[in-house]
Amino acid sequence: MESWMPLFVVVTAIAVVVQAIVLVALFVQMRRTAARVEQVVTDISSKVAPLISSVQVLVEDISPRITGIVADASEITRLARSEVQKVDRIVTEALERLRMQLIHVDHVLTGAIETVEEAGSQIKQSIWGPVIKATAMLRGVQAGIDFLRNVRQRRDGGEVPADQQDEGMFI
Repeated sequence: MESWMPLFVVVTAIAVVVQAIVLVALFVQMRRTAARVEQVVTDISSKVAPLISSVQVLVEDISPRITGIVADASEITRLARSEVQKVDRIVTEALERLRMQLIHVDHVLTGAIETVEEAGSQIKQSIWGPVIKATAMLRGVQAGIDFLRNVRQRRDGGEVPADQQDEGMFI
């Protein structure tokens, strides 16, 4: 086993050297990458800086206008709310007046309809009553005349037809 020992030391030394070479290569590659990243950041910074400054100037220029617009919108909203409340009061009053007028018109029409109905019933009683009585009188006279005819026909010896017998009985 003693002969193996130098072999392991040599293998370990080679592994350490390979690791050192890999570490140096990683270090060199990291420096290159860092340099590239720094260059990209510088390029982006040089391109974005004017944009940021122009946006900042634009915001500073527009900010008073936006503040004014917001204040005006607030005032418009307040005025609109006030006007809507006025319109609501006016519409409510108008609807209440209309309702009262409709109630009044309903009472007037109800009274007129009742008067017309009453007048109609009085006209019916005053006109139709005598007409019905006159019709009854005429039918009574007609029945009497028919009865007398039937009595004469029986005296004269004639037979009374069956349809005329029933007519005298109906009033």
